[in-house]
Amino acid sequence: MNAPKTVALTLAALAGGAAIGAAVMVWGGVYDVASNVQHTQPVYSLLETAMRQSVRWRARGVEAPPLGDARQLAQGAACYRARCVQCHGAPGVAQDDIGKSMQPLPGPLVDVRQRWGARELYWLTRNGIKMSGMPAWEYRLSEEELWAVVAFVERLPDMTPQTYAQATAFEPVPGTPRTGATGTAIGCNALAAQPATRPGDALRGRTALTQYACNACHAIPGVTGSHPNVGTPLAGIGGRGLIAGRLANTPENMVRWLRHTREVDPLTAMPEMGLTEQDARDIAAYLGTLD
Repeated sequence: MNAPKTVALTLAALAGGAAIGAAVMVWGGVYDVASNVQHTQPVYSLLETAMRQSVRWRARGVEAPPLGDARQLAQGAACYRARCVQCHGAPGVAQDDIGKSMQPLPGPLVDVRQRWGARELYWLTRNGIKMSGMPAWEYRLSEEELWAVVAFVERLPDMTPQTYAQATAFEPVPGTPRTGATGTAIGCNALAAQPATRPGDALRGRTALTQYACNACHAIPGVTGSHPNVGTPLAGIGGRGLIAGRLANTPENMVRWLRHTREVDPLTAMPEMGLTEQDARDIAAYLGTLD
């Protein structure tokens, strides 16, 4: 047998063995997915390396604005306390129980400057990390707030428990405005108050459906999910005559239904998910393509 043929057969045998091993792991239930059992070190290292390289590649074109003025840091402190400390903790502040028990563990950010630059922190905060629990804050924070979080997180390594407590010492209600040194209100809810600024974007709407957990209850064409049987499947919804059996199926009425479900139908089991007007427009645009 010639050498090239031997090599080809060997590679085929190795590939077949790997496929059989993977099938046993998946279909045989060999790999333990319990969150109170850690990943094996090879699996953890593989996922960590893939995540780091992915973030660095995708963040390479991000341009960071000037960071670090007093108002921006105050806004970042408000957002960090409202959105981030639960999972990541802070100087002198432990993570909440949900953050402590997640796998992989969302570690503290006191060494963040050793691992990420400003553009990478922005990308991570904006886009999140799949299979980790890290959400895409693009759908919860404004662009200004995203960069404010980055500016504040970059300062965490220099903070003591006392300086962190001072930076975040204001009314403990997420989104409550605070007055900064300039006399203007500072909070972490700017995106919710912003009106829609452009027509609906169907492609962005498809992603927004996952960020508002619509696919947790509905089977949606084009959106990955586990085929839930909770809400009505949305295949063909763009061609239906009525929304919720009450409203004519127009983009404007779909936006109204998505944002104010109880106003349309006080008895509906569908909860109001806190969509912004722009996100509702984008989702309505995508649903309109499902005819």
